[in-house]
Amino acid sequence: MPGITLSAAVRANLLALSHTAFLIARTQDRLSTGLRVNSAVDDAKAFFEAKALTDRANTINEKKDSIGQAVSSVSVALDAVGAIDTIVEQLKGLVNGAASAATGAEYTELNNQYNSLVLQIDNLTADASYQGTNLINATGSSLTVYFSNTTSSVLSIASVDLTHNTATGLAIKTGALLSTTSARAIAIAELDAAIASLNAKAKSLGSNVALLQTRLDFSKNYANELQSGADKLVLADITQEGANLVALQTRQQLGISSLSFAGSSEQSILSLFR
Repeated sequence: MPGITLSAAVRANLLALSHTAFLIARTQDRLSTGLRVNSAVDDAKAFFEAKALTDRANTINEKKDSIGQAVSSVSVALDAVGAIDTIVEQLKGLVNGAASAATGAEYTELNNQYNSLVLQIDNLTADASYQGTNLINATGSSLTVYFSNTTSSVLSIASVDLTHNTATGLAIKTGALLSTTSARAIAIAELDAAIASLNAKAKSLGSNVALLQTRLDFSKNYANELQSGADKLVLADITQEGANLVALQTRQQLGISSLSFAGSSEQSILSLFR
């Protein structure tokens, strides 16, 4: 049985309608997903370039999170330095107050308070841990922060010793006897030296925090630029795609009308044989 034969005009209209339907479906997909390139089929070059940029942005974001944790770890150490400084100032107040004590009982009470406060320094340093890292209690631990997985950009932060009775620490002795002027003078000298040591170690930790914060801000901006670059390659222009859809729907209606006119022409020719 012979097949159905279509005129050239009808075939042309059908092909045009089929292509228009394809374009409408593609435009609707872009509007629904917001993406001009959904897969390598759409645009292999743009797809893989965008993927590389997105992968790099994800890696930088992972590094950014670790940098943020490092900032918190060093900030805890700095907060502890400030708290220890407050304790040392309290110790100086006790020593200066001992000059006005008049009885043995008063000296005994002041000595006990002094020794108790000194021991609190070690309690505080032991408590200043963040996620298992303590940078001030003389454990010898360190904090290593990697800024990139493609370069050797890294920062190592060594811990400091802020315990009370070590040569590398604050060198504040317990068992103070504040009843004599010479003992009080020795205690004041120890405390002044401890304050100077605290200030020096706080500057060291503070410079590390400043550097980490700088790298954190850079990593945020860098990851954002990488993602923006990827988006430029694959995101659809919603306004343009919306206008395209209206134009394609109009073209589709015109195509349907044109197909109807072509069919009418064939029917007119057929009527001549009746």
